Amino acid sequence: MPWWNIYRSRKGNDNIQVVLTKPLSVDGDVTADYKAPNLVQRMLSLIGSVRPGSDLTNFKLPPLFNIPKSQLQCYGESAYCFGKNLLQQCNNAENSLDRFTSVVAGSLNVLLEQVSHHPPVSALHATDEKENIELIWCQHPVPKFYGTRVEAEVLGKRQLKLLNHGETYMMNSPKLMIRFLPPRDVEESIALKERSISISSMKTLYEVEGYWNSIVKAKDVNSGKETIIYDAKEVLSELKAPMVKDLQGIWPTESTAVWSEVSRGILGKNWTKAREAKSTVEDCQRKLAKERKSKGENWVPNHFTISDSKEDGWDCSPIQERVPPAPIVVPL
Repeated sequence: MPWWNIYRSRKGNDNIQVVLTKPLSVDGDVTADYKAPNLVQRMLSLIGSVRPGSDLTNFKLPPLFNIPKSQLQCYGESAYCFGKNLLQQCNNAENSLDRFTSVVAGSLNVLLEQVSHHPPVSALHATDEKENIELIWCQHPVPKFYGTRVEAEVLGKRQLKLLNHGETYMMNSPKLMIRFLPPRDVEESIALKERSISISSMKTLYEVEGYWNSIVKAKDVNSGKETIIYDAKEVLSELKAPMVKDLQGIWPTESTAVWSEVSRGILGKNWTKAREAKSTVEDCQRKLAKERKSKGENWVPNHFTISDSKEDGWDCSPIQERVPPAPIVVPL
């Protein structure tokens, strides 16, 4: 199975092209085949004039620093690209506490939409009719520069509904940290995941910590017993590239189609082509925004209703109750 696939079709007046690559996994560095050389030096040169503490939300990166995936695709794959069915594990646990710890760890139809461009806010709705599970995410990353690292706080919330049990779990997102200069004698920079779990009584039940690329454990604060709730070798190993099941079902607005030429340029290390394709997409969006403004039209999402307040931040609600079968699937 190749680690990337390209599909082409024609739908009405639109030429549809989709580029799909393997999800990020612990099997090895799949980016080694296409990433640009001397990335650390290039990054340090690029951000040399950026002041520590600066918000990087509107900071533009050239394609040299991109991967051949859209941001929406990365969000979606974090919900459906696993070597182990974590959501089924949540749903089939014997009691509420087992389901509770399973939720922290992790035949799903997924729909994502960028519901705001300034600031960038993404919404996800996923349903599993067989297991009667629903996911609703609303995420707003705020990256900031701190000299030798970038930290991204992901605002918003994630909801997981186990409808058979009448249970709804509310989760936040861990921060993302990228170091440009790792400490000496350290071969690999590993992101630490740690947080506490609470219920409506505000009583802490478990303390959770570990590493995204190895083991995550939950510790019962009362008994001290530790349980492994996530093993990256089981979840993020031997992952295959998604594939198109129904090419005619791909919308022209599908992010993998919109950014396909950029992805092809990155995969071929043709940075000029990737940069030109990226500019074409961005210029098209600016043109559409200018046309809407001249007509006095406000852009609204197609699949979600949204709200934003100082107290609660961004929130979203799916318009449709269920997500239809997706044209892009993950092979077993």
